[in-house]
Amino acid sequence: MATNIGMMDGAYFVGRSEILAWINSTLHLSLSKVEEACSGAVHCQLMDAAHPGMVPMHKVNFDAKSEYEMIQNYKVLQDVFNKLKITKHIEVNKLIKGRPLDNLEFMQWMKRYCDSVNAAGLVHSYNPLERREASKGGKEATKKGAQSQASSKGAAAAPKAQSSHNARRNDANAVNSANQSGKSSRPSSSGGPAVPAYDEQITELKLSVDSLEKERDFYFAKLRDIEILCQSPEIENLVVVGAIKKILYATDDDASVVAEAQAMVSQNTKEIDLLSPIPEVSEERTSLENPKRKSIVNIDFDAAGISTLSPRRRISDASDVHGSGSPLMTY
Repeated sequence: MATNIGMMDGAYFVGRSEILAWINSTLHLSLSKVEEACSGAVHCQLMDAAHPGMVPMHKVNFDAKSEYEMIQNYKVLQDVFNKLKITKHIEVNKLIKGRPLDNLEFMQWMKRYCDSVNAAGLVHSYNPLERREASKGGKEATKKGAQSQASSKGAAAAPKAQSSHNARRNDANAVNSANQSGKSSRPSSSGGPAVPAYDEQITELKLSVDSLEKERDFYFAKLRDIEILCQSPEIENLVVVGAIKKILYATDDDASVVAEAQAMVSQNTKEIDLLSPIPEVSEERTSLENPKRKSIVNIDFDAAGISTLSPRRRISDASDVHGSGSPLMTY
């Protein structure tokens, strides 16, 4: 079961049309854009389809319009994630804005997760209409889906009836049929079939713009972190930090700025090398000085010890030293 999926996983390469077809077939809806599911209600029912009975559908609001109502749906979804121990992070603030790229990425993850859970085909026994009736606005969503499906079927049947009618008229009046075909071709080129193609191009452009904005915000945040670090009092006055600031605050895209920053760092390195090194003391000299230091310390210690002795103690010590050779000690 996939909960955390990398950005290079095949799930994130599933197209928008395939995602919409999967949502509409699973929940019997008629979404035309992925961002129409930004309220979070569709995500909740998809999790209910993957885990029947896990989602409290009476708390889901399919008629959510304000951000507050949408957030309540995402709270229900987050509770379900917590119960199932799913660690996927839900970027609610981005999803409720209805941005196409963010909603597409999250829905791609939802499809990948539901496919991994329902590999045994449990989704086919799920009744989305019955489960949606318990939700607020669920019946209206079902009616909209049924009406759009009926209108799409009628639109598909209309060209067939029109073609059969034109075929009958071709036998009666060839001139009128030619004029009628010319009139019908003009609106089709100006507004009819060309509109879906333009909508698809506009959607793709929005996705590319959202992707570029996301990348821009990512790198701007990195540069801002570097700037805050360079403003720390501990390293603010370092030459390397000054070189980094020179590059950060450069207004022109000029290679000389990088060269000047490198010159600052190299000049500082040369100045450090010119400083006089601390003379090293040889081991032989150290070994020769150590006995001298020890003897000086011993002499000082002996002198200090003698000075602290009392006169009587000094006499006794002197008698111990010279007593053997003194004539007063022989009886």
